[in-house]
Amino acid sequence: MRFTEQLAAAWAKNDSLLCVGLDPDPAKFPAHLKDRPDAIFRFCAEIADATADLACAFKPQIAYFAARRAEDQLEALIAHIHDRHPGVPVILDAKRGDIGSTAEQYAIEAFERYQANAVTVNPYMGRDSVEPWLAYKDKGVILLCRTSNPGGSDLQFQKVGAGDTALYELVAQMVARDWNPDGKYAGQLGLVVGATFPGEIARVREIVGDMPLLVPGIGAQGGDIEATVTAGKTAAGTGLMINSSRAILYAGKGEDYAAAARQVAQETRDAINRWR
Repeated sequence: MRFTEQLAAAWAKNDSLLCVGLDPDPAKFPAHLKDRPDAIFRFCAEIADATADLACAFKPQIAYFAARRAEDQLEALIAHIHDRHPGVPVILDAKRGDIGSTAEQYAIEAFERYQANAVTVNPYMGRDSVEPWLAYKDKGVILLCRTSNPGGSDLQFQKVGAGDTALYELVAQMVARDWNPDGKYAGQLGLVVGATFPGEIARVREIVGDMPLLVPGIGAQGGDIEATVTAGKTAAGTGLMINSSRAILYAGKGEDYAAAARQVAQETRDAINRWR
């Protein structure tokens, strides 16, 4: 099963466009976890167990693990999700970008070491930097297009070529057309478009058709759910992985943190569904 097929199955089974981001910060963990050597794994695994039936995907951010020498806990976490919640794909948020043999090694890291179902990739070194990822036919490759941070406009909104095309629009056009000849990678490709820019979400959707969009920026970053869903949904009412991380992860501070996370995840899932 290709990534987009697995994603579509999760959209349907869990009636959800919510992606739960796993960005573990031990400074924010409940007190009873802080002295455990496996605290990062335990925190994230309990969040995953509490929210798996409400999510279409999980998105662990690799920097939160690597900065604390917890890559082994990231491996264990992804294995846990695959074992306990096999219908929910895992997107490794790594934003890798390099060429040739180095890109091949990054792809091995994401898909063979960590066993992620998809990975975020920076496309700004061009098509040949993306091809090593696409060699894994059952995996998703989600390319940065219009990111949620304010500084994204420094480059992504700049006009390119002789016309009035913004760089993010060119990326969307190239991924949908030039990098996906005859739909060859239709089961693999997706784009990152931030919820903080609903007008750009709508423009990207217009360009790429039903290609899935990973949308960070709701919750702590302030993106509007109604505007995001209205701008980005497909005719079928799907097509989105709307990510929320901090608002769900740190909804509770005590031993009931997983239950608190579930409550916020359910509220977010249901708020998204009101606009589908």
